[in-house]
Formats: sequence, C-alpha cells, structure tokens
Amino acid sequence: MATEMDAYVWGAIGLLTLCSFLTRSGYFLVGDRFPLTESVRQALRYAPVAALTAIVVPELAPWQHGLQAFYSTPMLAAVVAVVLYVFTRSTLLVIVGGMLAFWLLRWLL
Repeated sequence: MATEMDAYVWGAIGLLTLCSFLTRSGYFLVGDRFPLTESVRQALRYAPVAALTAIVVPELAPWQHGLQAFYSTPMLAAVVAVVLYVFTRSTLLVIVGGMLAFWLLRWLL
C-alpha cells in the first residue's frame, strides 16, 4: 500500500514539476515566433501589482461576518505603513514601522 501511495505522490510531483517548467519556460522557448502585441505588453505591466494585491488584501480585510475593518490589527498596521511611505518614501522604514505598529497594536488590543 505504501509503495502505491509513494508512486502516486512522486508521479504527481513529477507531473506538476513538468507543467510548471513548461508554462514558465514556454514563452522563452517559442517567444520569438509569437511576438506579444502592444496591448498585451501593456496589460502584463499590471501583473506584479495584481499578484501582490491578491496576496495582501485577504490578510488585511476581515472575511468573517460581524468583524469590522477599523479594529483589525493588520489593517491598522497597514495604514501606519502606508502613511510612513507617503511621508518618507523609505522601503526599509515602511517594513520596520509597519511591523512595529503591528506588534504594538497586537499587544495593546
């Protein structure tokens, strides 16, 4: 039984690795034959921002019924980080200040 499960797991890992490799390297391998249009290039400029937003927003927004966004510790720490960035434009200060605000708010609330 264990060998069947091991073969299944290793097969799944191998196939997922192959799929990941093909999808990530596909454009590099055949990209010269299929040039991207300007509109596609323009749309791809928003991909990093969209990916980062998709990671950050679910952590900040309260997704359970009855919770209020104003009392969410991560939301308040994010507001502090944004204010720090607006006034200083320092990435390091945003990271340190946001984490300090998060820890302080978690300790106080």
